[in-house]
Amino acid sequence: MTRTIEIDGSTGEGGGQIIRSSLALSLLTQTPVRIRKIRAGRKKPGLQAQHLIAVKGATTIGRATVEGANLNSTELYFQPHSVAIGNYEFDIGTAGSTSLVFQTVFPALLRADGETTLVIKGGTHNSMAPPFDFLDRCYLPLVRKLGGSMEIELDKYGFYPAGGGRVRAVIRPSKLRGFDLLERGPLQARQCTALVSNLPTSIGDREIKVVEQGLDWRAHECKVSKVDSRGPGNVVFTELINEYVSEIVTHFGKKGAPAEQVAEEVVTETKAYLNSTGACGEYLADQWMLPLAMAVEETWQPHAFTATMLSQHAETHLRIIETFLPIKSTVKTESDGRVLITLSRK
Repeated sequence: MTRTIEIDGSTGEGGGQIIRSSLALSLLTQTPVRIRKIRAGRKKPGLQAQHLIAVKGATTIGRATVEGANLNSTELYFQPHSVAIGNYEFDIGTAGSTSLVFQTVFPALLRADGETTLVIKGGTHNSMAPPFDFLDRCYLPLVRKLGGSMEIELDKYGFYPAGGGRVRAVIRPSKLRGFDLLERGPLQARQCTALVSNLPTSIGDREIKVVEQGLDWRAHECKVSKVDSRGPGNVVFTELINEYVSEIVTHFGKKGAPAEQVAEEVVTETKAYLNSTGACGEYLADQWMLPLAMAVEETWQPHAFTATMLSQHAETHLRIIETFLPIKSTVKTESDGRVLITLSRK
């Protein structure tokens, strides 16, 4: 009988990442997992609605036996039995992140025996998760370079708190082959976009003006897009398209925060990225680890990437990957401040 992996849900960053990473890797390896002390240090401990939809998706696709999949539960047992391809629709029912649900199930689907279509309804743009734009234009292009075969499209925007967004994805069986991602390569294009839904477009105008002035970008590199969604929403992001990797820096408008303040935060973080040398930004580094680890496991070849920093969130993710996969990592801070992460077979 396959041993059950025990995960302490209160370690490291102690949040939803532990749940999603554990589910994704349990599905991928067909290994039972028990997660205890789920979100023990948080204001609302235990599983919340946004975590339960990830559990539901993993349970359905993995034909899994599950215990403790209840609101506020602090312990979850998950035993997958197989990965079932097909056509699935998951409705989060809130503005919970469609991106995070996708990232929970898609690694196992890359190793399935046929094509799967996913429709995920919920939040496509909220401040607690990577927005659709980041998934589509930063993360998945790198996975495709590994050999991952998939398409993803945004059918409808869903901003926090109204939700109502809709994302469609097609995932096919893929053989992954790793590569080193040490440099960004030359900057090839840059742009700033302010998305506005059910709000005055003047909000977006004020935001891009701040970005133009703060980054000394040209007017044609910045635009306002009015989009349709169930509720009001605003997000402004810069996109830096380099030869080997792209980066998106995002901030969300919120009640009580002037548009200029939101844009200034984007300017500050964009400057920080431009002044650093790591190939992957903070969030991309976190998400890049698992598909690269899958490629290393398949080919036995070690591969490395550099990052502007390694967050506690990412360090927690790395430890969970090493628990499930025959992968070991080395992390080294280089003289210019960037972090070098190397993954190899144990």
